[in-house]
Amino acid sequence: MSREIAGTNNSPLSRELVSAGVYKPNQGRIVRQLTCLAIWIIVGLACWALYSFMRGGDSGSSTASITAGVLLAAGIWTGFRLVNWPRFADFLIAVEAEMNKVTWPSKDELVRAAFVVIFTIFFLAISLFLFDIIWQQVFSAIGVTM
Repeated sequence: MSREIAGTNNSPLSRELVSAGVYKPNQGRIVRQLTCLAIWIIVGLACWALYSFMRGGDSGSSTASITAGVLLAAGIWTGFRLVNWPRFADFLIAVEAEMNKVTWPSKDELVRAAFVVIFTIFFLAISLFLFDIIWQQVFSAIGVTM
């Protein structure tokens, strides 16, 4: 009985790729949509690079267009189905729930923290530069380097 209940949310990805339903459509929408968009952008850029590579200098190659188009369509469908795969969708729903619990800084706190980080980086860069100059002089004075 418990195995049947546990198995309802853990369907294999291969079975999920051919279904058309949306898993828990009202939960974790923002994270799921952004994840799907990121997958689509990656697939689109990869298909564009493949098309450019396959076409090369030949402007009349329909094989490159068909291959890139088919892979683009398959990638878009896979991205959509991946964010609706129960295991991954539950993870993304949990991510959005945790992100809603985060206390985000105000604009003033963010500006102050950014200034502190920028000042610290410049201070450390100048300090390391000065240490480098001093050690070069010391090593040149004792004849270790030229």
